[in-house]
Amino acid sequence: MTRIEDSLGRWVVRYRWWIILLTVPVVVAAALGVRRLDIDNDTRVFFGRDNPDYRALKALENTYSREQTVVFILAPNDGNVFTRETLAAVAELTEAAWELPCSLRVSSLANFQHIRAEGDDLIVEDLVTDPSSLSDRDLARIRQIALSESAIVNRLISPSGHVTGIGIGLIMPAEQQEAVPEVAQAARKTAEAFRAKYPNIDFHLTGSVMIDQAFAEASRRDITTLAPVMFVTMSVLIGIALKTFFGTLAAVAVIVLSMVTGLGLAGWLGISLNTVSVGAPGLILTLAVADSVHILSTLFGLMREGRSRHEAVQQSLRVNLQPVFLTSITTVIGFLSMNFSESPPFRDLGNIVALGVGMAFFFSVLLLPALMAVLPASAGTSRPSRIRANCGRLAEFVIRRREPLFWSMLALATVVSLGVSQIELDDNFLTYFDETFPFRRATDFLIENLSGWDVIEYSIPSGQSGGITDPEYLAALDQFATWYRQQPKVGYVSSILNTIKRLNRDMHGGDEAYYRVPDQKDLIAQYLLFYELSLPMGLDLNSQIDVDRSATRFTVIFQSMSARELRHMDRVAQQWLKANLPAHMVVPGTSMSLIWAHIAQRNIVSMLKGSFGALVLISGIMLVALRSLKLGTISLVPNLLPPIMAFGLWGMIMGQIGLALSVIVAMTIGIVVDDTVHFLSKYKRARHQEAMSPPEAVRYAFQTVGTAMWVTSVALVAGFLVLTLSHYRMTSEMGIMCALTIALALVMDFLLLPTLLLKIDRITGKLKGERPNEETDQVRHV
Repeated sequence: MTRIEDSLGRWVVRYRWWIILLTVPVVVAAALGVRRLDIDNDTRVFFGRDNPDYRALKALENTYSREQTVVFILAPNDGNVFTRETLAAVAELTEAAWELPCSLRVSSLANFQHIRAEGDDLIVEDLVTDPSSLSDRDLARIRQIALSESAIVNRLISPSGHVTGIGIGLIMPAEQQEAVPEVAQAARKTAEAFRAKYPNIDFHLTGSVMIDQAFAEASRRDITTLAPVMFVTMSVLIGIALKTFFGTLAAVAVIVLSMVTGLGLAGWLGISLNTVSVGAPGLILTLAVADSVHILSTLFGLMREGRSRHEAVQQSLRVNLQPVFLTSITTVIGFLSMNFSESPPFRDLGNIVALGVGMAFFFSVLLLPALMAVLPASAGTSRPSRIRANCGRLAEFVIRRREPLFWSMLALATVVSLGVSQIELDDNFLTYFDETFPFRRATDFLIENLSGWDVIEYSIPSGQSGGITDPEYLAALDQFATWYRQQPKVGYVSSILNTIKRLNRDMHGGDEAYYRVPDQKDLIAQYLLFYELSLPMGLDLNSQIDVDRSATRFTVIFQSMSARELRHMDRVAQQWLKANLPAHMVVPGTSMSLIWAHIAQRNIVSMLKGSFGALVLISGIMLVALRSLKLGTISLVPNLLPPIMAFGLWGMIMGQIGLALSVIVAMTIGIVVDDTVHFLSKYKRARHQEAMSPPEAVRYAFQTVGTAMWVTSVALVAGFLVLTLSHYRMTSEMGIMCALTIALALVMDFLLLPTLLLKIDRITGKLKGERPNEETDQVRHV
């Protein structure tokens, strides 16, 4: 590397115009890939194809159907759904819902299939017909029927009758990214039209389609607001730090080109943007600052010492090429380790940022010095900056107080790290969106007033073709349903049992004593046949019964539950199935809620492997680059402690981590190495090339790189804090944790690392029989 360090600066100065001119077509060619980027609005993008929980859900959907949903919630101001006006709105909106794109089925109070028998005939009809002509007696009858039907209470009508819902099942085409916005926009227009027509009724809109649309809108909101704020923040911080217009201009050009090129290459590679990877542009803008600041800080420092601009460019590259390369490669490795993630969006984020950081390195060591070699930049004032002066004072403080500082920092790190033991793996993807999203407000209203949101589903086999009408099978199913209804936070249990029991009761004149499963298989089959023949289009049983009638769909809807509670409920249900039902009926539960409940846990395990691999690789690179087992080993301490301490603080304050925070170690492990690399490289240069004593080497490191370390860390923290402005919790939590980790890393590098170096060098010096010469060090300093 030494020969490259010596020659690169001369080569860049010599061919500066060629470098600048050739950069343009390279950037343009890469940037064209930006047009190929699109935003993936499918919630399922978070689950890889090999995810066993996701495969179980796909198997259930292939057996029955995969329906996306839109749900309208109607809340009349008078608190009574069973009025002519509200029932008219329900009936009219039910008809309008059929007009939504991709609509397959519509379920509401109005078209609920009420069953009654007339002699030997089975009559199945809509519960509400012609609402305007209903008498008070009719309204009372409809209310009595609706509130006594377990099939719709806590699903289409609240137990008190103050809120009702209309559910629309949709079959989306293969190009879902185009269909989701179309359906969401149509649903919103319909809701607005009904709000205007029925001002005494509040209309809320939720459902899986609205979730997907919320993901897309969150992505667009972040990329259009956070990236510009990050850009302005970085530009201002660079300007304040460098205090030179052309230097700031060159640095800003590098970070912008790094972002554009990184995104363009991602587009050419077919990587999509989503609510996670959409943060990549801002991260690239933030991370690209570090290399530029280190090179420019050294460059202007040399110019203030009297070097010419070209000499300063060459010397700055010679001094900074190795640490800049090391910091870039370690950051790239850290983000590439996110490919171990169980969740594809985090892989996409890691790959896009790795591309941007890689390009930032080449622009920093080629384009940036070439620009500085031609721009009429001045060195500015020759007085040391306030930051540089403070770094000098900090160096003296650290040297004088190294013993108490060393032990107090270790004690602080130990105490704070204990908070890790208080962390629980828990999550609720609904809370990823704050209350600024209409979907979130509507879903909260749904959970509080009508039905739950979290679901666990089962495809329970009978063991034989046509076996779903076997009374023994249905009795076992009934046992499972009864057990589930006794569990906490269960709002609704749905299966073919609901329909069979209703049929048996209504075929016996509505006698509640017959609300049970008939004893005869043929009679059950006959009931189901009559019922299906009487159903209107779109309300068949295909979503509940498989093709050869060997299995049925069993659905449990819960009130709002955390991921930990859902995982516990699934485990308890599996234990009950194994203990009480035949072996062929013991099947795993599945649902989007359950997949979300497991994904954080799976991701933690996979990312621990990835982070450990990245740490081993980064440590190996540090050992080779520093050519010192001692320095390489020492570097692990300030690199490992910051993320551990950050999680410790999070455990003490918040106590829970979810999917977003499961990748923080991988994201930050390559970043926190940066300051350590620069400090150690300067310390080693002072010790071996300048023959300085350990205290002198510490002073040298603070004086030469302290300012850049401070500026880059502040820039990184500020950049990540911008992410906290996001209304999407996954992004804001990542911003908080990354900013906290980097801030702690700076503290460790300024207070623990130099004291550790002084202690180790003192011990090794004694082992070699050397005598410390601290008085001489102080004299030399004075």
